[in-house]
Amino acid sequence: MAGTASTAKTTARKTTARTAEKKTAGKPASYDGFTEEEREAMKERAKELKASARRTSRTSRADKAAEAEADVLAKIAEMPDADRVLAERVHALVKENAPELAPKLWYGMPAYARDGKVVCFFQSAQKFRTRYATLGFSDLARLDDGAMWPAAYALTRLTPADEARIAELVRKAVA
Repeated sequence: MAGTASTAKTTARKTTARTAEKKTAGKPASYDGFTEEEREAMKERAKELKASARRTSRTSRADKAAEAEADVLAKIAEMPDADRVLAERVHALVKENAPELAPKLWYGMPAYARDGKVVCFFQSAQKFRTRYATLGFSDLARLDDGAMWPAAYALTRLTPADEARIAELVRKAVA
């Protein structure tokens, strides 16, 4: 009996080792499902939630809004020059065309929300090491146009025509 139990344990160990080899075959040893940038964004989101919770109920709504906007402006100021210029202009366009949207940070990105839910956001090219910055819209944005429509736009520079298009999109998103 003792020999049978020992043989079963050895077989189980070999099976487990083979299964582990199959699961890791072709994958980098350090892969855990998220990129470094994604993990950083999640950490930033956790900080944002903690900061929001720290703003006590005694703080006025106007003070909370001012603090949230200051956080967004500080995040924009940290961006590389090319992205910062785009983010500043997008921020101004959203404020001008959808004053009901409240600026807030969302995963470390400037975002604009209605009733606490993000409607649109600006993603710096640096954020996820992409080729261009992005202006994105959530499913709450009322941009529906048939069975398929864009929900994110690549930004490399802003012309007056681009700014007019962004203003139109933002107004439509909150209509």
